[in-house]
Amino acid sequence: MNPYQAPLKDMKFLLEDVFDATNTWQQLPELADMVDMDTAVAILDEANKISRDLLHPINRSGDEQGVVHDGNKIITPDGFKEVYNQFSAGGWVGLCGDAEFGGMGMPKMLGILVDEMGYSACNSFVLYSSLTAGAALCINAHASDELKQTYLPNLYSGQWAGAMDMTEPHAGSDLRGIRTKAIPQEDGSYAITGNKIFITGGDQDLTENVIHLVLAKLPDSKGISLFLVPKIKVNLDGSLGEANGVTVGSIEHKMGLKASATCVMNYDNAIGYLIGEPERGLVCMFTMMNYERLAIGIQGLGNAQAAYQMASEYAKERLQGVAAGTKPTGVSDPLIVHGDVRRMLLTIRAMTEAGRALSVLTGKQLDLAKYGEGDVKAKASQYVGLLTPVAKAFLTDRGLDATIMAQQVFGGHGYIRETGIEQFVRDTRIAQIYEGTNGIQAIDFLGRKVTGDNLVALTLFIEESIQTLQTLTHVSEKHITAVSERLNALLVTAAYINDNKVAHPALINASAVDYLDAFGYALYGYFWLVMADKSTHHIDKDFSQQKRYVADFYMDKLLVKVDYHLSQVNQGDVSIMQMPAEMF
Repeated sequence: MNPYQAPLKDMKFLLEDVFDATNTWQQLPELADMVDMDTAVAILDEANKISRDLLHPINRSGDEQGVVHDGNKIITPDGFKEVYNQFSAGGWVGLCGDAEFGGMGMPKMLGILVDEMGYSACNSFVLYSSLTAGAALCINAHASDELKQTYLPNLYSGQWAGAMDMTEPHAGSDLRGIRTKAIPQEDGSYAITGNKIFITGGDQDLTENVIHLVLAKLPDSKGISLFLVPKIKVNLDGSLGEANGVTVGSIEHKMGLKASATCVMNYDNAIGYLIGEPERGLVCMFTMMNYERLAIGIQGLGNAQAAYQMASEYAKERLQGVAAGTKPTGVSDPLIVHGDVRRMLLTIRAMTEAGRALSVLTGKQLDLAKYGEGDVKAKASQYVGLLTPVAKAFLTDRGLDATIMAQQVFGGHGYIRETGIEQFVRDTRIAQIYEGTNGIQAIDFLGRKVTGDNLVALTLFIEESIQTLQTLTHVSEKHITAVSERLNALLVTAAYINDNKVAHPALINASAVDYLDAFGYALYGYFWLVMADKSTHHIDKDFSQQKRYVADFYMDKLLVKVDYHLSQVNQGDVSIMQMPAEMF
């Protein structure tokens, strides 16, 4: 298999032609002097080289070797440390970090595309830096100036790493039952004691220190607070001191992501520092969690893209059978001539390229929410809330679908390790589970983001989308009408849910996944029409024609999935809830 190649042409097309990144950045003073399209293209080009030449070569070997827990040390696979040193030296850990503390200050809609390349090349490696970027974001948003000055520069440089420590053996998605304790000390710090599980990047041998953001409870407190707990104490002059009572009890033995250290963490009177206000830890942590949810959505997208490249190449090279309607000549045709293989490849491509549009749109709204002002900032914040659970759940659900379809293209060769495609299936599976299962994302989407404000944000988003569709001049009216009708149907069904959620308290929970899927398929229909329209004047006519071919496929074969999922929602929850629990 050829090395991974980032879809640079598509990425640049989305930034320049679909989402008008240049104009967006110029309207935001904090970004206007930091980035332009030439800078963005240069960063994408360099990120492609990093992903192709450094990350991709350690993906398979890292999966085969895995991480090792040796005493209190975590040893990453061969090559990881050397690659990490080059990666961090290039400033990639702090790409979107605050420039005041040593980050590069790049916009999120650019950072998302860099993240996608990394996940396509090597999931396990990118998780280490992704958790660091998320931890830095949380510290920058909620910690004291002293903590920012002490910790952010070394996090952005990659000299130190970050980790998010929430889950305990008895407290998974429901964190109310956590038992980790934080005891106030005379100097204003806290002694942290407890255990956490499933901690991605809880330790490794890549960095000098690991900075843990730990959820814990103060004495006699029902609320949850957030604490910064370094693995190694940091002296007043910024140098590293002694060990801080933070140890690894064991590592999890996982289905995939074998080169990513997922740790059981123990805290034995470890010194920590409060982030934000007492009993407001979840509010602070959600800053990092929302970042990680989007990042994990990108993980699903990146895996889908890499799997498509492998399957597409294989289908054009592997000779099996003869094309339908032709007489056997004794020479087999490549797999690509067969309709079922084309169906799978077109489905992967249609969902992946529209998924990339979703990721960039979400990044754009994050930039507007962070750097915008007034009504622009307020509306963008609404859209971030609406789109984040969709980006996490829909991108990872469809990402797993894509890797399985790509594996199917390989036939029996897809089930053996040597081809490499099965690793993407294993690595992608966790993305539907961690950072809040996709069912939880769907419940958040429908229960809080759609009906929580009585459809205000959803209505505004759909009205704007339909208005945009009406401005398109290079796609058919039939397709514009088809997508507009589905978008309006989302509002009708949402109104039904909103009107009945009190009388039927299980309705949202029982309907959420189908509603989120309906929204995702309708939104992708919108993206495909916009992309087909905007590609008309692209300098590369083959690129434009490819967009039209895939858009036609999406309209004919995939848009109809909106109808199926809405029909499931409109059937209500009676048949789901009526059977007694003891009969299961």
